[in-house]
Amino acid sequence: MAVNWTDLVDPTRDEILQATGDLSIPPAVVRRISERPREGRQSLPLLEGHGGCVFSVLVYPVPAAGEDRARYVPLDVVATPAAIVTIRWTDVSGAVAPVDGVAARANANASAGVVFHAAVDDATDAFLELVDDMYETIDDLEGEIEHLSGADVRSRIALIRDELLRARRVASMTRTIARRILDGRVDVGPSELFPADVENKFVDTYETLVRVTEELDVARDLLGGVRDYYQAKIAEQQNEVAKMLTVIASLVLVPSLIVGFYGQNFAGHFGDWYWTFGVSLGLIVASTVVQLALFRRRRWL
Repeated sequence: MAVNWTDLVDPTRDEILQATGDLSIPPAVVRRISERPREGRQSLPLLEGHGGCVFSVLVYPVPAAGEDRARYVPLDVVATPAAIVTIRWTDVSGAVAPVDGVAARANANASAGVVFHAAVDDATDAFLELVDDMYETIDDLEGEIEHLSGADVRSRIALIRDELLRARRVASMTRTIARRILDGRVDVGPSELFPADVENKFVDTYETLVRVTEELDVARDLLGGVRDYYQAKIAEQQNEVAKMLTVIASLVLVPSLIVGFYGQNFAGHFGDWYWTFGVSLGLIVASTVVQLALFRRRRWL
């Protein structure tokens, strides 16, 4: 049965009531879909059954212009066997959940379950694109780490780590939506919304979401490798500094000993030629040259 699909962008409460008036939606659901998400509070995926309808929140990672991280924008979905209403909200950056992919997947004769699956699968594809972007970002950081300052490296590692954790959390909760549908824990009537053929579609979506979470774990391990390399680089630089300071201290030690010894003032005991200034200076120069040659031979310099 072809579904009646209504898509609303930044709607008023009256527009929502008009679009959902014939769907017998509980007042609690109407209240939730009528509230614009507060800025700074991240929407999380969920799936709930309410008697004659299913209410879901899907979250799309959308790249934001001029920002280093993706914006997570919600898509509220109210579905019955005969109709689907999607509500999209524009955040402060102008990002909004895309539905072009949903429209392309759902033809004119698509059922409500097929449209709902198209929305979940489209969000899944958005996570696949996000994973590719994460890999590229980590590769770029690894290639630039030699030329970045310590503060820049630390800030970028922290930013990517937070992005990976947030993406994995949202992807895992989206996977839970697909799992609940596969298990038959959320449906309307005797499998009217999600019949067997629609549930089969969710199998591929679920497996893709499992792959997404695994890929995010791999990306986190790659980021850990970049962090370990950076820490090893810092340790190596510190070792080089410590070695240089040790060489300098060694070069100063022997001349200081010679000067200190020649600086003793015992009348009548230092009149011979080997206590002269020239001899002390020669000893200083000779000991310094010998030390430099030894350090060079051991490749300490």
